[in-house]
Amino acid sequence: MDIHETYMKRCLYLAEKGIGTTRPNPSVGCVIVWNDTIIGEGYTQPYGGSHAEVVAISSVKNPDILKEATMYVTMEPCSHFGKTPPCADLIIKHKIPKVYIGVIDTYSEVSGRGVKRLQDAGCIVVTGLLEEACLQHHKRFFSVQNQERPYIVLKWAATQDGFIAPLSKNKHRPVWITNSSVQPVVHKWRSQEHAILVGTNTAIADTPVLDVRKWGGKSPVRIVIDRDLKIPTTAPLLDGSIPTILCADISSQGKVSDRENISYEFIDFKFCLATSLCELLQKRKVQSVLIEGGAKTLQTFIDAGLWDEARVFTGAVSFSEGVKAPTFNALATSEDTFIEDTRLRVYYNLLKIDNE
Repeated sequence: MDIHETYMKRCLYLAEKGIGTTRPNPSVGCVIVWNDTIIGEGYTQPYGGSHAEVVAISSVKNPDILKEATMYVTMEPCSHFGKTPPCADLIIKHKIPKVYIGVIDTYSEVSGRGVKRLQDAGCIVVTGLLEEACLQHHKRFFSVQNQERPYIVLKWAATQDGFIAPLSKNKHRPVWITNSSVQPVVHKWRSQEHAILVGTNTAIADTPVLDVRKWGGKSPVRIVIDRDLKIPTTAPLLDGSIPTILCADISSQGKVSDRENISYEFIDFKFCLATSLCELLQKRKVQSVLIEGGAKTLQTFIDAGLWDEARVFTGAVSFSEGVKAPTFNALATSEDTFIEDTRLRVYYNLLKIDNE
């Protein structure tokens, strides 16, 4: 690995800190180097706050040396006025002579314009440094821009013999497939995604809360499929503590009304449910969604090819019988990770990528 890749890896490390807080903006990381030494760094602040380049430049103790420094940034600096002024203009103002960029921003207001503005000002711009890693980091932002749908993460836990749930449950004792150490991991994932989605059966049978109490941060928007308005108003998901969207059939229009933090969307369940939900979430400007089941809901998205990652836990228990785990054909997988006696394997839907 050359030194430029090392600095970009530092940018990616910093950018991870902003995931889940910067929407609808991407969480960008930036490093400034002078004489082979990092003199400034930063990442995108929560929405409405400073961009990574601004934070990094502001952290440099002696701004006079910026005209001899090199900037590394995971995504093309913006060239338009939004909540904040263009970062490209700030780079030009400080006469930073060279900028390494991971990926070009595909947002129509930027898309190459930031690079051109820098080049027109005499700055040397190098693009594509650790491009694949930067694309992966900015996957949520690019999914909305390029696929016109949220980035979709599927998550479930299965037994050793391939079941996702028992046939029946004891109402007084929850059934755990994974160990307790898995919970903070899942709650961290929730804090990173814009929304979390479950089906009717999961909402009724498991009475989930779908928050981040085992990790911290901001709980995702709750998306609940409730085709026939079966979910009791006393369900934890309808407590109004977190913004929640219930998706009901169009035949239910007029039967219910929105209330504080609870809103209804009506879709035609005769059409592809996964497609309809993606269109709804795009309309709602949801950047990413974690789908936590159950099996029927997960399989709906798999069958439609509308998923990006599947994070699958395999616990140490067996049920002998029960609800079968979703089935799918994945073209790639990460290396296995173990959380005590529970295995985590992450699959990527590369077929989707090849067909774009």
